[in-house]
Amino acid sequence: MKIAIIGAGNMGGAVALGLHRFAKDVSLIVTTAHASTLEKYAALGMDVTLDNVSAAKEADVIILGVKPWLVQSVLAQIESTLAGKVLLSLAAGIPSAQMAQWLSGAKIKAAYTVIPNLAAEIGESMTFASAILGQADEVVKSLFDRLGKTRIVDEKRLKAGMMVASCGTAFALRYARAAMEGGVQLGLYPHEALEAVYQTMKGAVDLAESRGTHPEAEIDRVTTPGGITIRGLNAMEEAGFTAAVIAGLK
Repeated sequence: MKIAIIGAGNMGGAVALGLHRFAKDVSLIVTTAHASTLEKYAALGMDVTLDNVSAAKEADVIILGVKPWLVQSVLAQIESTLAGKVLLSLAAGIPSAQMAQWLSGAKIKAAYTVIPNLAAEIGESMTFASAILGQADEVVKSLFDRLGKTRIVDEKRLKAGMMVASCGTAFALRYARAAMEGGVQLGLYPHEALEAVYQTMKGAVDLAESRGTHPEAEIDRVTTPGGITIRGLNAMEEAGFTAAVIAGLK
């Protein structure tokens, strides 16, 4: 399978690096807007070009990683190359109906909106995908399951998944920053606090996943009656912790 990644910025680049590492059976060609950006991909042995049309022409699957406001113009640029191919757009916030309209003359096999997160680079993404035109679930899953976990959903749930999983990377790391700052206030050196927070977050997730439990079940195991953990949890809730998270997602 030949894959063109058109627009290897932050998200497109994370997907490119992940596929390069974990999908050795596919052939990649990467494009960016600037030659200097291509250098890091070329240094890894990937095929690179500044020519979107030539890259798309060679590919079986085209992953569109450009910014949402550039999608229409790039699609118009590569439209003649799309017949019989699968297009996977990483652009958030563009309704399927709008994308379908832009692709109406392309004779494309299938098109999807695919929302991974930056952990695709290390094979730990949570990716949500929704069909725009046609059907190619097996192609989407065969690629993005290499980069973590993939769930194919309808358009409404795609938006929810994007908030929880893609934007969620920033939300989780904002908690990490807050916990680190709290650790420093309590007396840890910054590097000690950061190490402790990252390892604790990782350990908490791995523990709950390995046991197949609801988060609250593991919380209950830590909260001794009258103990310090429940005091901390209650103080966070008094400050609006859960309400703030839900408000941010909404």
